Amino acid sequence: MSYGYIAELNENVIRTHVRYNNRYGTAIAADLYMAKDVDENAKLPALIVGAPYGGVKEQGPCVYANELAQRGFIVLTFDQVHMGESGGEPRRVSSPDLFAESFSAAVDYLGTKVKNADREKIGVIGICGSGGFALSAAAVDVRIKAVATASMYDISNVREMASLNQEQLEGMKKALALQRWKDAENGEMEYKPSFPETPYADDELPETDPRTNEWNRFYAVKRGHHPNARGGFTTTSALSMLQFNCLDYIDEISPRPVLLIAGDRAHSLSYSERAYRLAAQPKELYIVNDAEHIDLYDRTDRIPFDKLEAFFKESLA
Repeated sequence: MSYGYIAELNENVIRTHVRYNNRYGTAIAADLYMAKDVDENAKLPALIVGAPYGGVKEQGPCVYANELAQRGFIVLTFDQVHMGESGGEPRRVSSPDLFAESFSAAVDYLGTKVKNADREKIGVIGICGSGGFALSAAAVDVRIKAVATASMYDISNVREMASLNQEQLEGMKKALALQRWKDAENGEMEYKPSFPETPYADDELPETDPRTNEWNRFYAVKRGHHPNARGGFTTTSALSMLQFNCLDYIDEISPRPVLLIAGDRAHSLSYSERAYRLAAQPKELYIVNDAEHIDLYDRTDRIPFDKLEAFFKESLA
């Protein structure tokens, strides 16, 4: 079942729902965006846009795709495996390996099934948590010719995200081990959603800590709410993040270019700064003025589309 998109489709853009499998045989649900006036024989550069961690294609990715399709790109957005309309059981299981693979599966699809896509000119954009997965995919998949991130989060860097010392880390591992026993005994994995089934009115949002308040201002209200994106993953998904680091081989993306976009007021800015330090040239850290983390999800007055267009048209030339 398809739910609503958070942005209206431009009258000059066509959106087509498609499905294909990753290399493990899991079905991926995706949307293909293209300008209506594209010549049927034209070969265009193609972009893949990944949603924020726990998000779906109907949220931030549709905003990016709608705009970039008007600027001469074919754009593919997708739901991560075990999420949204994509396949994978049990639901809401997170794996950085599988999530990075989803970008390469999208490359497979664009390069073999989309007539107008130039398979030698494919780039990726990762929003929030997808930024880490996009960089991880690009490090090993040389078919990805350029990569950009927006409000990047390295979800795999659990230790830094939670500011864990050794004692706390050991406690986390023990708690997750105990949860595995419980999941096995219950026959299902624990999942605790962060956001309501139906959105709050803007003036009814609960007041919590600053970071949760920010997530709620997007995911828990009409602005970004979607029933397929209620926040978080199964509790034991954190185990995968303790075993895998998305940025281990980021320097191997070179000589393909990397563009890291972040808001000057984003609580996540340090992740883009760290990725910039670890990446090799050519690389750029682009700071958006007067922008918090979630502004780069959907605010077309903050997302630097001119910069993205120029970066990919030059990188994919």
